[in-house]
Amino acid sequence: MKAKIVMAIFALAGILAMCSIGYAIAAGSTFGAIGGIVAVVVVFGLAFKTKRQFRDQGLL
Repeated sequence: MKAKIVMAIFALAGILAMCSIGYAIAAGSTFGAIGGIVAVVVVFGLAFKTKRQFRDQGLL
C-alpha cells in the first residue's frame, strides 16, 4: 500500500513538472522551461529508481 502511494506522488510530481514546462513557454521564460525539463528528468529518474527498489523488496 505504501509503495502505491509513493508512486502516485511521483506521478503527480511528474505531471506538475510537465505542466510547468508549458506554463514557462506561455510566459516566455526560457530558464523556466529549462528548469521544467530538468525537473521532469529528475522526477522520472527518482521514480524509476524507487520503483526498482520496491520491486526488489517485493512490495510491487
